[in-house]
Amino acid sequence: MGLSPEQLAEISELRSQAQSTLRATAPGMEAHLYKPYQVLDHGFVRVVDYMGDDAAICQAARVSYGRGTKSVQNDDGLIRYLMRHWHSTPFEMCEVKLHVKLPVFVARQWIRHRTANVNEYSARYSILDREFYIPAPEHVAAQSEVNNQGRGSALEGEEAARVLELLKSDSTRAYDHYEEMISSDGQQGLARELARMNLPANIYTQWYWKVDLHNLFHFLRLRADAHAQYEIRVYAEEICKIVADWVPFAYGAFEEYRLGAETLSASALDCVRRMLKGEEVTKETSGMSAREWRELEAVLKG
Repeated sequence: MGLSPEQLAEISELRSQAQSTLRATAPGMEAHLYKPYQVLDHGFVRVVDYMGDDAAICQAARVSYGRGTKSVQNDDGLIRYLMRHWHSTPFEMCEVKLHVKLPVFVARQWIRHRTANVNEYSARYSILDREFYIPAPEHVAAQSEVNNQGRGSALEGEEAARVLELLKSDSTRAYDHYEEMISSDGQQGLARELARMNLPANIYTQWYWKVDLHNLFHFLRLRADAHAQYEIRVYAEEICKIVADWVPFAYGAFEEYRLGAETLSASALDCVRRMLKGEEVTKETSGMSAREWRELEAVLKG
């Protein structure tokens, strides 16, 4: 795993220190605190800090209508109600700070979620490590013929080997030149902020990423989806495991109403209602485009 000896020592020290606190803690999250979980070949994700739990979500929700209603609905039921009816503010009462090591091209996808606080490793001040993401052979795939932003079937044999060799050799050559440019051995050496431009997008970077639970769920709904790019999906799946232990009621509601659910347009819902009444609805009578009809069919077939 891509952790330096200094980082490992820091983690060991932090986990050896028991802290007394009056604030609410989540036993499931305490078990994850500081531990790194490997993702891809050199990446990881680990929890640095967190705030809140399932009870904090309910506390925030109940302040809107008074404590006297608490006996009407238990915490699990209340959280499911909030998730089902898109009441997002109570989920913002929980936050988590993650330390993530990831390839730069994955980071560029990840940063599109602009509702978080991010502090990234600076290649202006520090020298990046010689670590590159090289996909496993089963993840070296051709361009999809039906999805312009996705991959199709895996490359095989000599073609797969050729692509992997190009990725490895290009990464190595670019880093060799990076080291040559910044070297001060017999020369002034190029500034690090300029030399970094020559590095490939599969080199690893690191950042601290702090986000509230509502926006984290939005990230996970998109990035843990089966259609998300594999290299970011595996990070989202690892985070899902952590969140499930941190806020089990909230994560259960998220799985039920977001991650495992589908959203139907007004036209699609009208088609379903007509079908339930016994009408035979076709693409021609649906009032939807061919692509919308295919998507509805895929939802109904499961």
